[in-house]
This record gives sequence, C-alpha cells and structure tokens, in this order.
Amino acid sequence: MLTGLRARVFTPVRALVTMLLSVAGVVAAVLVLVSSALVLVGIGRYAVPPAVWFMRRVADAGRGLVRMAGVGVKRPYGHETGAIALLKARSTWRDVLWAIIDPVIGTWATALAVAMPLFGVYGAVVQPFVWRANERAGGINSFGPIHVTSTATALAAIPVGLAMIAAGLYIGPPLLTLRASWSADLLGPSRTAALEERVDTLVETRADSAGAQAAELRRIERDLHDGAQARLVALGMSLSNAERLFDEDPEAARNLVIAAREASSQALDQLRDLVRGVHPPVLADRGLADAIRALALDSLLEVEVTSDLPGRPSLPVESAVYFAANELLANAAKHARTATAVAISLHHENGVLRCDVTDDGPGGAEPMNGTGLRGIESRLAIFDGTVEVDSPLGGPTRVQLEVPCAIRSV
Repeated sequence: MLTGLRARVFTPVRALVTMLLSVAGVVAAVLVLVSSALVLVGIGRYAVPPAVWFMRRVADAGRGLVRMAGVGVKRPYGHETGAIALLKARSTWRDVLWAIIDPVIGTWATALAVAMPLFGVYGAVVQPFVWRANERAGGINSFGPIHVTSTATALAAIPVGLAMIAAGLYIGPPLLTLRASWSADLLGPSRTAALEERVDTLVETRADSAGAQAAELRRIERDLHDGAQARLVALGMSLSNAERLFDEDPEAARNLVIAAREASSQALDQLRDLVRGVHPPVLADRGLADAIRALALDSLLEVEVTSDLPGRPSLPVESAVYFAANELLANAAKHARTATAVAISLHHENGVLRCDVTDDGPGGAEPMNGTGLRGIESRLAIFDGTVEVDSPLGGPTRVQLEVPCAIRSV
C-alpha cells in the first residue's frame, strides 16, 4: 500500500524525466544521422561510434524508465564496434526511430501525468494566496470552471485542486505504462533479432541438455555398478554358498541366508535412493507443492511453502522446478549461515510458473561465483525458463524461477 502510494506521488517526477529524456533522445538521433551522413566524406568513421554510444546511453535510460513502469524490455545490442558495423546494426536505427517517434506519440501522456497534479497544486495551494495580487495586476483568476474573485471562490477552488491532484496521481501510472508499452517495442530486440537469439539459446540449451543427460546416465550407471549391482552380486554368491552348506552345515547356511536378506534390504534401499534422485516418488504421487513441502521437512531451516497452483504442470517441468528448489534450499543452508527461515511460493499466471525462494540471510549472493545457480539456469533453460537473483548486502536473498508452461487440472 505504502509502496504503491509512493510510486504514485513520484509519478510526475518520472513523467518530467521522461520528457527531458525525449529531448536528449532527439539530440542523440540527430547526432547519429549527421555522423552517418559524414561517412560519405570519411569523417563519419570517427564520429559514428561516439554518436551511437551516446544514443545507446539515452536508450538505456529509456529502458530503465520502461522497466520502472512495469514493462519488461531487453537490451538488444551485439558486439559491434566499427562505424560500418554500428550503422548496419538494426538496433542502432530502432533507437533512432524510438528517439524521433516516441516524443510525437507519447508526449501527451507524460504531459498529462505532469500537468494535472501541478495544476491541482496551483489551485489548492497557490491560488488562495495570489488571487488578489493577480487581480490587481490585471490577470485572470480562473481555475477550471471557477472564476476566483473573492475569498469564498478561492476557497472553493481548493477541493477542485485536490481532486485534480488525486486524478493526476491516479491516471499518471497507467499513462506512463501505456507510453512504456509502445516504447518497449522499439527499445527491445526486433522480431528477427529475438528469433535469432531464441535459436541460439535453443542450440546452446540443447547441447547443455544432451551433456547433462549423458552425465546423468553415467552417474546412474556408476551408482548401480558400485552400489546395488555390487550388493546383488554378493547376494547371489551368499545364496550359492548357502545352497552348498544346507546339508553339511545348516547353521552356517542359515547365517548366510540372514546376511543375504540384509544385503537385499540394503540393495533395495539403494535402488530407492537412486530412483528418488531421478524422479522422487512423492513428486510423481503428490505433485510439486507437496514434494517441496517434503523437502522443507528435511531442511535444517524453517521453511514456509505456499502455493496457489490450480493443477499440475508437465512432469519434466515439475522435476526441473523441484530440483531447482532443492538446490536453492541447500544453498541457503550452506552459504547463508545466519539464515533461519526460507519462504517458497508457487504461482501460475499468464502461462508462466513462478517459484520464489526467499531467505533471511545476509545477502550478497553472486550468481556467477558458484555452479549451483548456473546449474539451475541450465536446467530451466531447456524449458525456456529464467532465473533472477536479487541479493543486496544485508539481505534478504530472493531467487525467482520462471518457466513458461501449461497447467493441467487434477
């Protein structure tokens, strides 16, 4: 509630910054156009890189305002450096197009977000004190439908001003979000660039998936060979020896059978552990939320699990999110040594499964410093999923997993 109110109060400031950024964008676009024309006479090869650099800094500021309005946008740039490569890049001309078109299309939205609260402040706060002086100077004291000619009419303008302030703060955020939505279309990657990036991601994740599957198969083979298989071989030998001793030494045969029974029980436990590592039975039987609650019971931390999932995603997605949550719980217990509690929430909206894991540790987690989070990213990338880490110093650490998927009712 307080955060939303604060955002509305600062909406006019954001709108004013957006208008100032539009001016900077036009200047940057002109610099790019002029420097690109100078390429024909050779000077442009030196002028284009700094002009494009400035254009991209302005566009990055625009993306920051777009994200602040609640609209997601990606940075579309590649590794271009030379003047010709920068001019060939689609992102350069999309930035120029944004800088020229966005003020034309969106200025009215930001102007309303600024003007309505300011005009309301004038009517409610300034007008009651300046109307006499303004009248003596020959000015017109009109505030909307009210013509201020006396103290009574000046006081009558106050509620009108307050109403205009409230209306401006109410419609301001939706107006900025509307402008941000069409800005994001030009500030983000083009459809072609997005498809190319998607293809590259799929190629990379397919290779990672194949490597991970091969490594998993080798692990299963090793666990079977060193564990259950070895016990089953020993079990067969014990039973063979018992068979030979039934007539000669029944007591020794009986001891061998007892040992074989214990070995079979241990082999069965190892097989269950192996199956649990591949696909936990609780996950198959009771679904993702209850499976994560089972993880919480085994954790050394106090874990609260909340879920409003209307059904179950596909088994591969369930498995990926389950093992990701398991890894994050292990990380919280291992690295956040002062953490005492973890909150896990599961939510599905607009075709996206979200899993938020938040601990009350000291924060400062660096995703690139460990293999755990990179492994989670690789696991979820197979399903076009993402991992976002927010871990300021002092905490808390919040990891958000998002996986596009459908939910089937149960």
